[in-house]
Amino acid sequence: MVEFWTLMAFIPAGLALNLSPGADMMFCLGLGLRSGPKAAVAASAGISTGSMVHVALAGLGLGAVVAALPWMFDVIRWVGVAYLLWLAWGALRAGPVARAEVQPVPARQAFRDGMVVNLLNPKVILFVLAFLPQFVDPAQGSILGQFLIFGLVLAVGGFCINGGVGIFAGALRRRLTGPRFARGLGLVSAGIFAALAARLAIMERA
Repeated sequence: MVEFWTLMAFIPAGLALNLSPGADMMFCLGLGLRSGPKAAVAASAGISTGSMVHVALAGLGLGAVVAALPWMFDVIRWVGVAYLLWLAWGALRAGPVARAEVQPVPARQAFRDGMVVNLLNPKVILFVLAFLPQFVDPAQGSILGQFLIFGLVLAVGGFCINGGVGIFAGALRRRLTGPRFARGLGLVSAGIFAALAARLAIMERA
């Protein structure tokens, strides 16, 4: 379905993209600082799941429809901004509380948050539409199947890298004890989520 050498060329390109700091990586960093490595890994899995949804939609042609309709793009973008600000507010409220009293975000909720944040980032739609078709060859069979294979490469690489960043942040969190550090970690997490919201708010479609 995908030519072997095309796949071999795609893997390092996809890995380079995964290693580039972006919204997904920063989200896992912020969640790892707030709730530890387990939540960050779950969020990374949610992000990868969301990216596969984007890839499937692009392969079905629905992503092109969203990209072509400015109003739909903007609706998704502003809902994403609101969601990130809501997460920032949650982290900010937890900041003043001693770390022993803070309830970490459950893995299921972290997975959901990661997936929702990814799905509500319309820039991912544009990225998928711009990047993946360069490697898709209609002569090799199902277009959707090829999209899913390439998307799976990106999703697995992203899960490993973003999860690794989250684990590092979670380990750092464990070393920082006391109410002052707990407040600082809450503020840092809230700042990361707010910065991601601002980035999403001011980004352009092209």
